[in-house]
Amino acid sequence: MNYQWYPGHMTKAKRQMQEDIKLIDLIIELTDARIPLSSRNPDIDELGKNKARLVLLNKSDLADSKINERWLGFFREKGFFAAGIDSRNKGSMKTIQNTIMEACAEKVERDRKRGIKNRPIRAMVVGIPNVGKSTFINTFAGKACAKTGNKPGVTKGKQWVRLNRNAELLDTPGILWPKFEDQSVGEKLAMIGSIKDEILNIEELSLNFIIFMKAHYPGTLAERYQVQEEKEPVRILEEIAALRGCKKKGNELDYEKAAALVIDEFRSGRLGRISLEQP
Repeated sequence: MNYQWYPGHMTKAKRQMQEDIKLIDLIIELTDARIPLSSRNPDIDELGKNKARLVLLNKSDLADSKINERWLGFFREKGFFAAGIDSRNKGSMKTIQNTIMEACAEKVERDRKRGIKNRPIRAMVVGIPNVGKSTFINTFAGKACAKTGNKPGVTKGKQWVRLNRNAELLDTPGILWPKFEDQSVGEKLAMIGSIKDEILNIEELSLNFIIFMKAHYPGTLAERYQVQEEKEPVRILEEIAALRGCKKKGNELDYEKAAALVIDEFRSGRLGRISLEQP
């Protein structure tokens, strides 16, 4: 299976970001905690090299907690501020405001020395499609987020959303796409649901996922599906199809249905907390 992306979108998004980035103090980058490297675009490091950086591992409740900690350490060693969140859960977002203030402490201090007080921190949320940017913004800002209108130096059409008295968000962030130089990046994005299932060979994807699970989370599939993990991946999928009643007309096993079941149960967290890559 070959994973393709559309670089044409990237050129426009990159140009947009280069313009927008001049207006902000902080870049908040969302990644998927299950694949923190594969779910980011390395161009963001170049575009935002002179800005404060906060990397958020979203959906961290679905990822392996020990590996989450290692990823947070990985990003902090690179000089980023980092935190794990579940953007659907308002409770997990409580610490983010403090982290934003910490990340922008130097900027606040510079303002203070210049006699500028109470100027809100301006932030931009970036990330590849489907990492949960909109959910993060909605949960963080709450439903009552007020648009504060155009500001001097901001081209017409860009709007600032006031999150609270300390922070504003540019609500037209550039969307960057991942680079598929390595096909394994595409496969991991497919596993978490960032590529449309309709264009995937879901059986092949499921078999590769079973191989990964046998190597990194032994016993998980046996416990969940009552299968024998020492068998070949295709035989494991066959057993899952039989045990879960995935059948076509004429009592024939429906491998595609069983494959979709396995992938869906991974994505939803029913297989437990699983990370597909480690630092």
